Amino acid sequence: MASITIRNLDDDLKAQLRVVAASHGRSMEEEARVIIRQALSKSEKAGGLGSRIHARFAAVGGIDMELPARKDKARAASFDE
Repeated sequence: MASITIRNLDDDLKAQLRVVAASHGRSMEEEARVIIRQALSKSEKAGGLGSRIHARFAAVGGIDMELPARKDKARAASFDE
């Protein structure tokens, strides 16, 4: 396993890490690992909401729907009412 040293860490930031780690019942080192792991796993979720929804339900298959023809032209929204 690799190790990392973080220099010039703010005293306040270190104190916050200590408090958060204690509240989770972890050491400061383990809490830092969890925070880094969570931050990096979020970046793996590339794509927007639509892409993520599609990926989740892709195995179920699609559906063919007939969309009704639009009869009226689109109009601007009115916020006066």
